[in-house]
Amino acid sequence: MRTQVNVPTFNEAENIEEYLRRTRAAAPSVDILVLDDNSPDGTADIADRIADELGQIEVLRRPSKRGLGAAYRAGFGVGIDRGYELICQMDADLSHDPAALASLLAAAEGGAGLVIGSRYIPGGSVPHWPAHRRAASKYGNLYARAMLGYDVKDSTSGFRVFRASALRAIEFDTTKANGYLFQIELAYRVALCGLEIAEVPITFTDRVRGHSKMNMKVVGEEMAFVSWWGVRDRIRPHWRGARLKPALGSGLRDVDA
Repeated sequence: MRTQVNVPTFNEAENIEEYLRRTRAAAPSVDILVLDDNSPDGTADIADRIADELGQIEVLRRPSKRGLGAAYRAGFGVGIDRGYELICQMDADLSHDPAALASLLAAAEGGAGLVIGSRYIPGGSVPHWPAHRRAASKYGNLYARAMLGYDVKDSTSGFRVFRASALRAIEFDTTKANGYLFQIELAYRVALCGLEIAEVPITFTDRVRGHSKMNMKVVGEEMAFVSWWGVRDRIRPHWRGARLKPALGSGLRDVDA
């Protein structure tokens, strides 16, 4: 199936070359779209150089830093316009192992509308994280499950494969979140549409170069909006209509390692 991999970047000069080489080696047939938000460290220039060498890599230079959600919406739009059947998203900092991409693609080719590389199902792990960060992530995901009424174990994972048809069905271009909350919003819409969600175990390795963009402001945003969505959808029909409510929690499966 024709596959596009979207990778948003901002100041990833230390990682982008290794990421592109490893992804090309792991998945030789995919096309890679680097979505760079005008990185001052020259990330886009490095990506262009590697693209000339490896091929099937394109760099979309965006005029300013507009957030993770905005970058992915742009990339998804390009993928759908060009007729890709599978549209992936990954981080450029190598926290998502490119070697795991094949298992996610296999699950998507098997029929899932969304495949999530999950840290919190059997076989998944987050080595080297301090206990407080692991607890914040794990319990944040438990809170999302409880408030939104679905059974996705890792709503915040950014390692994903969508069927293009699923992105069209959830009207991805009308999403509002623009940070890590974007991941929860997408997964929630897929669940509400009754489309199959598969979770594939991954090992999430924290970046070794550069700086994480996660902070308490981001965490606070996630909790506030998840709470609002949960309350809103209990007291009035959702944007997709009350007929989709029975789909919550259905169509979910884990995929063994």
